[in-house]
Amino acid sequence: MSNAPYQARTLPQVVADAAALYGERIAITDGEVNLSYTALDEARVQAAQAFLAAGLEVGDRVAIWAPNIYQWIIAAVGAQSVGGVLVPMNTRYKGAEAAYVLQSSGARMLFTVAEFLGVSYPQMLADQAIPDVKRVVTLTGDAAGCENWEAFLASGAAVSQEAVATRAAQLTPDSTLDILFTSGTTGNPKGVVTCHGQNIRTFEIWSSTIGLRSDDNYLIISPFFHSFGYKAGWLAAILCGARILPVLSFDLDAVMAQIEKERVSMLPGPPTIYQSLLAHPRRKDYDLSSLRLSSTGAAPVPVELVRQMREDLGFDVVVTAYGLTECCGVMTICRPDDSAEIISHSSGRAMDGIEVKLVDPEGNEVPRNSDGEIWCRGFNVMQHYFNQPEATADTITADGWLKTGDVGVMDDEGYVRITGRIKEMFIVGGFNCYPAEIENALCDMPGVARAAVMGVPDERMGEVARAYIVKAADAPGTAGADLTEEQVIAWSREHMANYKVPRSVVFLDELPMNAGGKVDKAALAALGEE
Repeated sequence: MSNAPYQARTLPQVVADAAALYGERIAITDGEVNLSYTALDEARVQAAQAFLAAGLEVGDRVAIWAPNIYQWIIAAVGAQSVGGVLVPMNTRYKGAEAAYVLQSSGARMLFTVAEFLGVSYPQMLADQAIPDVKRVVTLTGDAAGCENWEAFLASGAAVSQEAVATRAAQLTPDSTLDILFTSGTTGNPKGVVTCHGQNIRTFEIWSSTIGLRSDDNYLIISPFFHSFGYKAGWLAAILCGARILPVLSFDLDAVMAQIEKERVSMLPGPPTIYQSLLAHPRRKDYDLSSLRLSSTGAAPVPVELVRQMREDLGFDVVVTAYGLTECCGVMTICRPDDSAEIISHSSGRAMDGIEVKLVDPEGNEVPRNSDGEIWCRGFNVMQHYFNQPEATADTITADGWLKTGDVGVMDDEGYVRITGRIKEMFIVGGFNCYPAEIENALCDMPGVARAAVMGVPDERMGEVARAYIVKAADAPGTAGADLTEEQVIAWSREHMANYKVPRSVVFLDELPMNAGGKVDKAALAALGEE
């Protein structure tokens, strides 16, 4: 291993270096589109020219609200090359949720699609107040009041490539790269600010640890708006020179056909993906022998599943990891030679160069094999929450430790097992859900007086939301008295992203409260099981 000091880089340097190193090797295959690393770098510069023509200044926020398509990557790296700050947006958002992120981030530009799975994103924003957004561009399709992608790119023709290079040279590894929004326990989404250098270093180490290589064909099922699809996805692939294969929408038969056709070797995702592959009645009709590498997590991984992934699906490497958006997405990770038991029963040990410790409520480190809150310190810890200094101070200590709010146990070898969530967050199919956010939304529904939400086990999704509701009125004929479980679920589907929607509803006369006047979630869980 080289003893040379680490050289931090910016995102435009990463893409340019990849083009120089990998040249005509294919960087992205999306349907009929094949872009080499040279072509990807050229597309990055062309997009950057258009951003400069649009007047983008260093630090201006650029939002992307679109599914996994190659244009997503080009728009992102184009903006980031000239100082734009990427704001990825969840494709499951409803209009009000999307507007909140646009308002909170102060995004000047929005890149979206005219339609996806029967939903028009521009139409969902038609009645929303987003005064800072001055330009909306559709990456695919056409929509009223929006500029299309081709026209946007053409608008930069008069800007020189030298102007792009000059702006890119002004960036440093400490320049802001992105703001990813993640909900807090107060129910208010917070923007996590991270910079170029820390993300690049984090996923250079992540890629090296799991063994991602330039000859890998990387099928990215996780959405680009999530750090797993973005940072551990296409960014990691570019860092290694791997081929990126975006998945627009998940279909198991289509995925197996693509694994065979494209000789997919890297297939990360939650455990449900591998369970579905193993259970598919026609799995042996497809040649899946190219599968080599997997990174999983976001839900418990049974020991038997790890063994089946290795023995039946043929993976050489199966690892699990743990992290938060606030630490660029990863802090602990298993190693490729770890046993199935370690991979199943832990979330790995600290990534190289990162400190992880478990502490008691006073912040004192607890003995090994004892419960404690997980804290992390290192180059991967976020800069701050966007425009929320108090929340930042509550989350990062004066000496740089990130408080995760998660409870775990660290063994003698440093491996961490997650045992609980201080912040009551639960995970639905890989998406983080926070009860307070859902509770606040439910309380806006006519007929609802009070609401509490908890995660409950679900065989397919890992966990799902269950709502406990006190009706607003008891008199017959009123909205509250007549409220049904079906109505609550239907209303929720109209007003919040699908993964947040309660799958079951329990009506109560009163919510159980503790001495401090807060909902007693333990008592609530017991009521739900009666």
